[in-house]
Amino acid sequence: MEEMTAAELIAMVIALQSELKEMRAAYDLRIAELETENKALKIRVNELETQLRANSRNSSKPPSSDGLGKPPPRSLRRPSHRKPGGQPGHEGTTLDQVADPDQIIRHEPAGCGRCGSDLADAEQVGCSRRQVFDIPPITVRVVEHQVITRRCACGRICKGDPPAGVLAATQYGPKALAIIVYLFMGQFLSKKRTAIALSELFGTPVSTGTVATATARAAADLDQFISQVTAQLIASPVVNFDETGLRSDGRLTWLHSASTDKFSLLFSHRRRGVAAMNDMAVLPTFTGIAVHDAWAPYDTYTNASHALCNSHALRELQAVTDHHATSDNPSAWCWADQVSNALLALNHTITANPGHPVDPATLDQHTTRIKDAIAAATHPDGALGRKHRALARRISRRLADYLTFARNPQVPFTNNGAEQNVRMAKIRQKISGTMRTLTGAQNFAKLRSYIQTTAKHGHPMLIALTQLTSRNPWLPGYP
Repeated sequence: MEEMTAAELIAMVIALQSELKEMRAAYDLRIAELETENKALKIRVNELETQLRANSRNSSKPPSSDGLGKPPPRSLRRPSHRKPGGQPGHEGTTLDQVADPDQIIRHEPAGCGRCGSDLADAEQVGCSRRQVFDIPPITVRVVEHQVITRRCACGRICKGDPPAGVLAATQYGPKALAIIVYLFMGQFLSKKRTAIALSELFGTPVSTGTVATATARAAADLDQFISQVTAQLIASPVVNFDETGLRSDGRLTWLHSASTDKFSLLFSHRRRGVAAMNDMAVLPTFTGIAVHDAWAPYDTYTNASHALCNSHALRELQAVTDHHATSDNPSAWCWADQVSNALLALNHTITANPGHPVDPATLDQHTTRIKDAIAAATHPDGALGRKHRALARRISRRLADYLTFARNPQVPFTNNGAEQNVRMAKIRQKISGTMRTLTGAQNFAKLRSYIQTTAKHGHPMLIALTQLTSRNPWLPGYP
């Protein structure tokens, strides 16, 4: 091998150095790509772990989704230190004896157990009363209306008038129709089970078609009621809003809710957002305080003020604590506990002094605690994931809306009132399945609006439904 000159050696070294630099640059680029990919994978793993830890206690998932491995129940409320059971002033319910029973049966002693004497004429020295409450055999009472036709002496044929609503040769009366709607829409039986129950209870045939027809006619008679409830809600100072999925016609539809302590309005629509809210016709002209769960479409209605549900916030904060339960970095979860404790302390102040706002000093104290906790959580060096950081930022941005309840006693701490209104739809789906048609879902919404509103006004369901099936529904009147 020929010896290389110094110049050739230098050129070779320079070429090798250049090649090494290119290789180093390629390796650095690949390492950067892997670091970026690893960071993205860590974020994804963190999100998936968060989803795995989500349950009905720390998210908006329903309890039914927890499955057999659901966690033991644990309330987000702090101990009240009250004894379990009925509290002082609570009115109990029991089966009391009546003064005038329908039938009295006397049970005399057969004879003296010592001497065998007959006791028919013996002195009565005591009587213990035991009453049995039972239902007598149920039979359908059939009333025949005979429409008489007579010929006058002048030759004119005159015919009598049947009572209002008596149009067919055979039909069910208002009470029977009310019981059909009561079982189908009030107790969530399916059409088939409703028909079977009526047939067996009353000994008269009832078809699923009869159940559908009775329900549709009852819902059709509620237009004036729905209009008046809508007007009452628009005029209310505070209204709770919520929505939930309701499958009908094989598709996902939505059941929207607007409610107060006196009125409930349910509305079924194909859409979840603004289009449905506009068709429901409450939020577009509502100028009071709308309580909801921070879903963005509600905030598009700037004519109303907004208050956010603290139950949702507490569940999300609990999810932060659960997710970081094994973390060595307390800053990842301590902030969530501090915010939760401040919110619950303010709520305790309200419940201890109902009807009065939280005094400014106490409100400022707990507001500062929340702000300090969020400042620590959103620090650039913090250990929060993307979702939990977004939660902290949202609470910071909407803190005034979360704390509206502390300034205005009319505003509830939670949006549970609206959630309870739509919860019946989930019970309906669990018991009897989904709706066959959108019209059926809309009828369900109308009738549940009527049932829930009349209950809030102290009217028993069956009595209110009998008024409805008599074509004279209960109406709230205008504000």
